[in-house]
Amino acid sequence: MIIVMKKGALPEQVQAVIGRISDLGYRAHVSQGAETTIIGVIGDERRVSENVFHMMSGVDTVVRVLKPFKLASREFHPDDTIVPVNGIRLGARSVAIIAGPCAVESRDQILESAWAVKEAGGHIFRAGAFKPRTSPYSFQGMGIEGLDLLAEVRQLTGLAIITEVMAPEQVPDVAATADILQIGTRNMQNYNLLHAVGASLKPALLKRGMMSTMEELLMSAEYILSHDNPHVILCERGIRTFERYTRNTLDISAVPVLKELTHLPVMIDPSHACGKAAWVNALSRAAIAAGADGLLIEAHPHPELALSDGPQSLTPEQLYDLVADVQQVAAAVGRDLV
Repeated sequence: MIIVMKKGALPEQVQAVIGRISDLGYRAHVSQGAETTIIGVIGDERRVSENVFHMMSGVDTVVRVLKPFKLASREFHPDDTIVPVNGIRLGARSVAIIAGPCAVESRDQILESAWAVKEAGGHIFRAGAFKPRTSPYSFQGMGIEGLDLLAEVRQLTGLAIITEVMAPEQVPDVAATADILQIGTRNMQNYNLLHAVGASLKPALLKRGMMSTMEELLMSAEYILSHDNPHVILCERGIRTFERYTRNTLDISAVPVLKELTHLPVMIDPSHACGKAAWVNALSRAAIAAGADGLLIEAHPHPELALSDGPQSLTPEQLYDLVADVQQVAAAVGRDLV
């Protein structure tokens, strides 16, 4: 349920509505606009009538939200959410480039990768210290040692850091190093992890599950938002279909659909979508043309030596070309790079 206050409603009128929401056993979520205050009623509001609020002083309209996701909906928050990270405003007019290798493999590899990302024009560095792998025999990441190396990257290059967190107990360590906590496709519906990430109050990038609907993605975002953590970034990374030429099928339609449904920033991971470096540039250009707020690109100084996802990783030269191409597309649709 959404309560829209009248233009010029007094602070005490707003507080009275918030107090009544609390008295009824619900939680209030206040969105203060330039002219209007919108108050969301968080909880199962089906057992309360709109009239409970309609007749209160300062209330303009009361509207029920029919969608199962509340805090993520545009009804609750009409304006786009901007996620500030290290001087970068994710979700704003400028397009952000997040790039780096799939995994932290060694100090030399990670520093060479980071400097290549910075020189190519990337804004945030990505690499996994903890790696969820399909096979238990595949490289699983360097763990805490990998986090220490990412901290060194941040100190030396000035790049913000995003890295994946896989379990609730890892959240404190990862949050101490990373500027953004990444929740991977396999953990999109790991609700204990979503609660822990939400409670950390750190920005979170939430990847769509490989077999999940957009509504399920938004419901997962709701878990993080429910902890008064507004800094959630959605990421489309391809879904599993019958097509076998690509690793996954990039659902480019997710960008405009999510932009209509939610106020949260939407990014695209073209690397995991196609699984082949030669196709990443084309998908990246399409994503920005469709309205994506940024890209999550896998890049490695020596893809042929990568311990994971080498075939989809760009070389530094390919990343440089991609950034230049994306800049042209961004300009064509009235945007620019950060």
